[in-house]
Amino acid sequence: MNNGFLTVMGFTIRNKFRSKSFLITSAVLVLLVIVGSNMPYIISKFQSDKPSEIGMVAGDVATRLGQFYEAQGKEKAEVIVRQYPDQGSAAANETAMKERISSGEIKGYLELGAVDAASGFPKVAYKSKATIDFGFTNKLQSGLQYVKNQDAAKDLPAATLQKLMAPVTIDSVQISTTDGGAGSVGKDGKTAREVQLATGMVYILVIVLFMGVMITGQLIATEITAEKSSRVMEVLITSVSPLKQMFGKIVGMLIVGLSQILLIAGVALINLTLPHNIDTLKNLDINLGDIDPLLIVFAVVFYLLGYFLYSTLYAAVGSIVSRTEDLGQAVMPLTLFSLAGFYLAIFGLTTPNATYVVVSSFIPFFSPFLMFMRIGLTDPAWWEVALSLAILCGTIFGLGWLSAKIYRTGVLMYGKRPTLKELRKAMKAYKV
Repeated sequence: MNNGFLTVMGFTIRNKFRSKSFLITSAVLVLLVIVGSNMPYIISKFQSDKPSEIGMVAGDVATRLGQFYEAQGKEKAEVIVRQYPDQGSAAANETAMKERISSGEIKGYLELGAVDAASGFPKVAYKSKATIDFGFTNKLQSGLQYVKNQDAAKDLPAATLQKLMAPVTIDSVQISTTDGGAGSVGKDGKTAREVQLATGMVYILVIVLFMGVMITGQLIATEITAEKSSRVMEVLITSVSPLKQMFGKIVGMLIVGLSQILLIAGVALINLTLPHNIDTLKNLDINLGDIDPLLIVFAVVFYLLGYFLYSTLYAAVGSIVSRTEDLGQAVMPLTLFSLAGFYLAIFGLTTPNATYVVVSSFIPFFSPFLMFMRIGLTDPAWWEVALSLAILCGTIFGLGWLSAKIYRTGVLMYGKRPTLKELRKAMKAYKV
């Protein structure tokens, strides 16, 4: 019995590894991973660490704004304020500033207008030739806010003013309110940095799960339908039973998919550990060693369960379609289910405790995405994780049995797609 299964599995693996489409796709994905892993370093080579220089008409506001940025130190200073003499009129000042921008002397300039009655500070406009950079505008705003606060508190003692200007720091910690939660084993809580790292990890793994389910599922259905349309299935049936064919293809494609994922993960890890990328990760305060190993375990578990849930259904649908032209329409419901689970998880990253996320994490078609996301970002109780896994495993067993009956019947039915009545009648003749 096992010989037929292993034969089909080995044939599926060898056939995919030798196919040009698989090799080209893998090469393209590896190239994209290499470029993506080194993108921060590549971008840094085209960016200048030199502070942006802006112009202002000489005056008290310009002087204090320049002092604000100088206080950041030469290495951390983001802006340098260049003061220029007043030309006598707003039009003349504007003309002079435009000439300096054209010559590359400054990036842009700040223009002070009339004093605003509500704030007691002049209205400010930043003018530049470049596209509006809201990040840079915020940097200017923080400096001007400091100058305005100085004006508002100029009668206060220096010590009081220093306390008033000092920012309030908040250390965010995600705590557990359940005993033995799945997301905080042996921990008192997650810091903001750990939550950010977990969010990035969950985001990447949800995409990997979705792509794995979509690509391998489509490949399984396409291969089965192609064998039917070319009448190769009739030859295969005489040597290997339908059930061995189905599960042999499913397990074979699983190994192919995992091999591709491991290849991509290995390439990404090698590139991220290069010296220039390690420095970039340190600057971003990212330590790959802070990834919770339990999160990796759950990622593997939910990937495998999600794969078997969808792949058995893709195999069943592929078996009842006789032409590859009709396959896209036939698998559309499965595609929509996987898309729904993916988008629910992506949108749920910002609200992992939302009711729709919690409820959907127990729905088998969505739980591989959403329960894994909850484990990574929140702290669901162990019974919730166990219940979700139990429902998912039970659904896989039930749908696997049903898919096996559909597959065994569908591979021998040619012509138009059978109706539910015809399919049910034919399935009664077989036992699985």
